[in-house]
Amino acid sequence: MTVTTSEVRAKGEAAKATARRMAALSTDTKNAALHAIADALVAREKDIIAANEADYEEGKKAGLNDEMLERMMLNHARVEGIAADTRNVAKLPDPVGERFDLTIRPNGLVIGKMRVPIGVIGAIFESRPNVAVDIASLCLKSGNACVLRGGEECARSNTLLGRITSEAATKAGVPEGAIQLVESLDRGLVRELLKMNDVIDLLIPRGGPGLIAMVRENATMPVVSAAAGVCHTYVDKAADLAMAVNIVNNAKTRRPTICNALECLLVHRDVAEAFLPQIASKWSEKGVEMRCDPTALSILQKVNGSKGWKAVPASPEDFGKEFLTFIAAVKVVDSVDEAMAHIARYGSGHSEAIVTSDWPVADRFLSEVDAAAVYYNASTQFTDGAQFGLGAEIGISTQKMHARGPMALKELTTYKWVILGNGHTRPL
Repeated sequence: MTVTTSEVRAKGEAAKATARRMAALSTDTKNAALHAIADALVAREKDIIAANEADYEEGKKAGLNDEMLERMMLNHARVEGIAADTRNVAKLPDPVGERFDLTIRPNGLVIGKMRVPIGVIGAIFESRPNVAVDIASLCLKSGNACVLRGGEECARSNTLLGRITSEAATKAGVPEGAIQLVESLDRGLVRELLKMNDVIDLLIPRGGPGLIAMVRENATMPVVSAAAGVCHTYVDKAADLAMAVNIVNNAKTRRPTICNALECLLVHRDVAEAFLPQIASKWSEKGVEMRCDPTALSILQKVNGSKGWKAVPASPEDFGKEFLTFIAAVKVVDSVDEAMAHIARYGSGHSEAIVTSDWPVADRFLSEVDAAAVYYNASTQFTDGAQFGLGAEIGISTQKMHARGPMALKELTTYKWVILGNGHTRPL
């Protein structure tokens, strides 16, 4: 009887077969491959954009919302950005082989740790086709093989980017099969991938809450993932209000569809009457709808007049919600303690910010708020691997084990103990 091997099983086993060679790959070879990938992306830009336009048009016909369409869209600037991020990964120090925490025991043994690749990284992602290249680049530099599976809404884009990346890397000396993209849209393959703990050492889902929950519930290998990005900015009574307007506006409107965008604005009561009209005026330029608690709504209604601000009553469900569009919840609080309590209740552990000139208050916020990234006088939109100097990122982890925040090279490695002796034996 002939046994048919599925695409995901075949590609997973092919990736696994390269893992030992990937771990031993030289830094020069890895960097050359990354530059080759970037060059290939730039050379094939027209093909990439054409494939993406076909995905985009099909998505529009299928009724995808504007936020989803914005995430999946590629243009000249974004292709150039993907290539630039890939080159930036090549510039970063190679973590593989780093020896650290070395100690000399009383008996003369030298004991320490050596950083090594995890092995085979699996990734399931939605919407953003750049993720395929980001993950492949970081896996390559960290000495890992990878198996990628993108969403059907970007099937053409993902397939082409996966092929370009794999082919360029192989030509530059990376073992053939180290970068795998599952091209089939059969959803059954995702379920199969989740059970391949004999092949996949770590799985990373990137997408909506439904995808992440499904992966966490069904995966048989370790999973690193992010919760929704319910990000807050708290404007303290000691805030520079001009600075606060710029920070809050950027955090919400620069790209409202990304996970580090502001979703809830908290304002101290002492500055609410001065600050809320200013941010409402600024947000009105982008059509941001403010879903306000009674105090915030009352303040805005007093001065709104014919200004056309979009201020409406908030429902209980608006706090703790990831809008991913030009909507923000707004609440007036009496203290930094109330702000932190609100964040503890409704935040998702992603990115939280305070705007203030009172350093002791800021220091408390930085110390006590439980999130992967906590900001002082800066926009939460900086929670990004490239912005943190990590090159591209494989995702933002809101978990507390192994990796937290932007996952880049070191987060894709583990370590082994290395013990150096000189004929040592343990006494009987």
